[in-house]
Amino acid sequence: MVEKNIDQNQIEQFGSLEFIAKQVVEGFITGLHKSPLHGFSVEFAEHRLYNTGESVKHVDWKLYGRTDKLFVKRFEEETNLRCQLVIDNSSSMYYPFMQDVSIKKPNKISFSIYATAAIMYMLRKQRDAVGLSVFAENLETHTPCKSTLTHHKLIYSKLEELLQPITTEIRRKTSAAESLHLIAESLHKRSLVILFSDMFENTQKTEDMFQALQHLKYNKHEVILFHVTDKSKELDFDFDNRPYKFIDVESSKELKINPSEVKAHYVESVKAFESQLKTRCGQYQIDFVEADINLGFHQVLYPYLKKREKMY
Repeated sequence: MVEKNIDQNQIEQFGSLEFIAKQVVEGFITGLHKSPLHGFSVEFAEHRLYNTGESVKHVDWKLYGRTDKLFVKRFEEETNLRCQLVIDNSSSMYYPFMQDVSIKKPNKISFSIYATAAIMYMLRKQRDAVGLSVFAENLETHTPCKSTLTHHKLIYSKLEELLQPITTEIRRKTSAAESLHLIAESLHKRSLVILFSDMFENTQKTEDMFQALQHLKYNKHEVILFHVTDKSKELDFDFDNRPYKFIDVESSKELKINPSEVKAHYVESVKAFESQLKTRCGQYQIDFVEADINLGFHQVLYPYLKKREKMY
């Protein structure tokens, strides 16, 4: 699957996350030899056919004059899908920590932001309602699901704020469980919840985190968990055979070791956790998707489209 190259000069010229999202989506669609969705379109669905007997209040008479057919303007309450996009903004999501993150060289938080923006672009094309939640130690941002252009601009603005260069060290712990419980309680209509997180919660709170995921399903929401990682480093522990200084991004504790001395045990522990995470997601009927920040955005957009097809 091929993703369209993005012209950095164009991005700088427009200076817009929405423009980047458009490029990502169009590149993804171009790379699909055949759409996984029957009738999937990147065009706006702004009208629907008039149903005999209903009010003519919202009939688009100008369109009738051009087509000789009756179409009704669609409004927010007629949207097909409600989607809450959730981003983990804790310290571990800023790995690898660097000032020059870009679409081609993202860290975990920027990858999640670009992917979120691309999904938003698709949602807008389908006239679906979208909301945004961002959490770290607390639920920092939580907007309701809406499909208006103004609301989309607001969310893009909040995402762009998250992309701003970090000038100070980040020391935000993760409280995923508490935030996910709040989100589950706040969504009063059946929604698709898409979560971007590395799921690196305190090991003592792992069970709480699983219960929070179950809470979302108990409230009848569909859930996709994109497990965002830098796979080669965080899962495979692929470091050179020399001494390194590892720093806990939440506690600032330092550990000087040669990776080769602990690699076997580390990889075994990480695989055990990931296996447990996959098992729990399977039990709760949550879609678990591995998202390696080095492999592009098709690994996010394709599962989203398949999920939408199943729901509608």
